[in-house]
Amino acid sequence: MSQTTQPAIFRRADIYHDFYQGRGKNYEGEAKLALELIREQAPAAESLLDVACGSGAHLRELSRSFGRTVGVDLSHGMLEIAARIAPGAPLHQGDMRGFRLDERFDAVICMFSSIGFVTTVAELEQVVRNLADHTNPGGVVLVEPWWFPDNFIPGYVGADIVKVDGRSIARMSHTVRAGANSQMEEHFMVATAEAGVEHFSDTHVMSLFDREAYEAAFLKAGLDVEYVKHEVSGPGVFVGKKR
Repeated sequence: MSQTTQPAIFRRADIYHDFYQGRGKNYEGEAKLALELIREQAPAAESLLDVACGSGAHLRELSRSFGRTVGVDLSHGMLEIAARIAPGAPLHQGDMRGFRLDERFDAVICMFSSIGFVTTVAELEQVVRNLADHTNPGGVVLVEPWWFPDNFIPGYVGADIVKVDGRSIARMSHTVRAGANSQMEEHFMVATAEAGVEHFSDTHVMSLFDREAYEAAFLKAGLDVEYVKHEVSGPGVFVGKKR
């Protein structure tokens, strides 16, 4: 996925951030879970890299527990919001498949099912290898997957409306199975007193990799892996420790 072919909502980072904050996405709880899982494997971890960091809400929370936190995202718009939400964290524009930084970290995370946007098992392995390459020996890689084929709910409909700083944001979505992928049609309506109503839509195609594919990618990247189910994360979390 290139910068220009990203879904519109990723290019409209201000709407993305306001919608998920307004809807009550539990960034604090998700960051707390990530911290707990990291500390279990690497109690002395001091540095963290957030890949596909989005608008920086996880970075904001985790910066309180690590001496150095860094973010990477493909979207320039997201990074602009992250610079405001998580001030002080160095931010880099890059694709999770191939970004390169000149440092390694004690923990590397990829949250909010961002890895589901890769299209093949080969790309999944490429991403996990890249995360591992940016991890110190003995460090931890956390990946929140997209749904597996056996727990995906076809025909799922989502509907929410939030009001943030005088702006109303409505989102409706419908997700179906499309071969080895899920396909979600997503519609946003955004209204303000000054500008009236704006509408835009996206189609999100995400890969339904099974648990075994994720675990195999971790093992190939030199990571011992455990899959953790938790109420804070519906799809669960893969926890890898670099050998």
